[in-house]
Amino acid sequence: VQLQAFGGGLAQAGGSLRLSCVASERTFRTYRMGWFRQAPGKEREFVAAVGWSGSIEYYADSVKGRFTISRDNAKSTVYLQMNSLKPEDTAVYYCASGAGAGWSAWGQGTLVTVSS
Repeated sequence: VQLQAFGGGLAQAGGSLRLSCVASERTFRTYRMGWFRQAPGKEREFVAAVGWSGSIEYYADSVKGRFTISRDNAKSTVYLQMNSLKPEDTAVYYCASGAGAGWSAWGQGTLVTVSS
């Protein structure tokens, strides 16, 4: 499956952005989907994930209560609504898909910059 992420940009601290990730396959509905991020000089880290039906969500402690992951299987799209943004949320955000153990496909990344 090919993934294309978009929606990044510049936001002020306390602001909001919504990221989208579109999958190329109709089998999208069978995959769990996730968002990861990589800040300059740091390793890629998990942000959020959602099960195939959208009923189960997981979040990193650093974004819990501020970010919301959701999916629309009819549109083969997963979203990441980011509220109350902080400068430390600045990173390149990647979407990923997985059908078994691990993550098997990655999008190209979209840059989110949060100014203080």
